[in-house]
Amino acid sequence: MYGGDEVSAIVLDLGSHSCKAGYAGEDQPKSVFPSVVGSVETPGAVVDGGGDTDMEAKKSGEAEKAKSRKLYAGVQALGYRRDYMEVVPAMKDGLVADWDVVESLWDHALRDRLMIDPKEHPMLLAEPSFNTQQHREKMVELMFEKYDVPALFLAKNAVLTSFASGRATSLVVDCGGGSTTVAAVHDGYVLQKAIVRSAIGGEVLTDCLQRTLEAKGIKIKPRFSFKRKEIRQGEYELIPLDLPNTTDSYYAYAQRAIVADIKESICRVPDSAFDETSYANIPTTPYELPDGQIIEIGADRFKISDILFNPTLIQTIPGMEKFGTEAGIPFNGLPQMVIESINKCDVDIRRELFNSVMLAGGTASMHQMKERLEKDLMEEAPQAARVKVLASGNVLERRFSVWIGGSILASLGSFQQMWFSKAEYEEHGPTYVQRKCP
Repeated sequence: MYGGDEVSAIVLDLGSHSCKAGYAGEDQPKSVFPSVVGSVETPGAVVDGGGDTDMEAKKSGEAEKAKSRKLYAGVQALGYRRDYMEVVPAMKDGLVADWDVVESLWDHALRDRLMIDPKEHPMLLAEPSFNTQQHREKMVELMFEKYDVPALFLAKNAVLTSFASGRATSLVVDCGGGSTTVAAVHDGYVLQKAIVRSAIGGEVLTDCLQRTLEAKGIKIKPRFSFKRKEIRQGEYELIPLDLPNTTDSYYAYAQRAIVADIKESICRVPDSAFDETSYANIPTTPYELPDGQIIEIGADRFKISDILFNPTLIQTIPGMEKFGTEAGIPFNGLPQMVIESINKCDVDIRRELFNSVMLAGGTASMHQMKERLEKDLMEEAPQAARVKVLASGNVLERRFSVWIGGSILASLGSFQQMWFSKAEYEEHGPTYVQRKCP
């Protein structure tokens, strides 16, 4: 119906850390950029956001806000410091928090990066496994009303990850930026009762690393806050720039980008539970900050990544003692989450799930993650279970497994009759998505 060689579907995966977009049938997304936007309040300027969104904005009393906000999406736009620019995330706790931001991210992906007209391409949207009905209907409404797409399909993250590895049944451990989710997929459907979540994701680990460095007196200067001037060959002098109108959120965003890079380049998961004394004499690893100072990181590079397996460690990090306690979120390590999720499933599929635990998400691409999870699960699983943790050896495939699954699914011949078409939307309304995309 929409397939064929001329028109390929577009796969969009909006995660809490980055947004990935590209053509179905390719093996990597064409464009990946952060899922935050820079927002500058402009008094009195009218930004035309299309008729419907204006109506809704007026209803909710946000007409003034909608008029006066200019949003900047994409790596380049965010990399350029502007006065009074706040950084606004699209997602909170894994679900969409600000629909204006989502629109500007989708606009950026479709019009600026892929340079396509959405009217001509069916869209496959990845959504969190625990997405709510209201969020799904709002996504469908936006896509059909604002972008006028011919057809779309919503697929759950866990299902797509499972498809990316060629399996219809597996237990997906998705360690994303905003949270970690464990979901069981059986015959291509997510078992809703077996979803287990934890608020610890890549962002929390970045926070922990930043607090640890600050406690040791290491100041991280964002790239925009200084100039480097060469005095002699190979020797530089730092000239701090005075930029009083920089917002706190933008300063923090630029700092976090550096801390996240430190985390990705030197943190690795320890072979067994982290313990201060046994890691006290471990050799340090150097890292050069943008301002030229070289820092040495020792045991902390193991401690930070072990928080995923042993969340109580978070209490030992300065400034993070309160984390999660006021929210009342139960904290379990990854192995406990996996076991809890499997125990919530029917007895007859548990063996199969133990045998295909899939690791996915950006945080899952840390060194030794797969080996450690497999080892811990073997200790905690029942005797009869054969534990097998699957993870792609290619880091990019782990990071983009949801997108890759979507790319495979949308290019299958047998999938083409499953699209939710514009005609069906006009006939049945947005609630019909529950039937078309279970």
